[in-house]
Amino acid sequence: MNGALDGFLVGLVLFAGFGYASYSLGPKSWRARLLTSGAVLLGRLPAGWLRGLAGRMAATASRAGSCGGCDNCGSSAAAGTRVSAPEVRVPLAKIGKRR
Repeated sequence: MNGALDGFLVGLVLFAGFGYASYSLGPKSWRARLLTSGAVLLGRLPAGWLRGLAGRMAATASRAGSCGGCDNCGSSAAAGTRVSAPEVRVPLAKIGKRR
């Protein structure tokens, strides 16, 4: 292959790796900003399926809650969603000591 093309592909992969690391390890405010700007950029492109992807990215960026999810944790789930199982409580006397 051409040396310039090789260099471009390696640079592109390194840039993608850096972007993923900063998205995963960075503050949540960066995540929301990156998703919002990516959604705006994809929304401007002419392909229809990219607009659908942009809509999903914008919806993900606007989510609230500590995990970035729906903010309906535990038994207070919204109507129509699956409610998690009740909490299991084990008496302290039944828990053995580690050795």
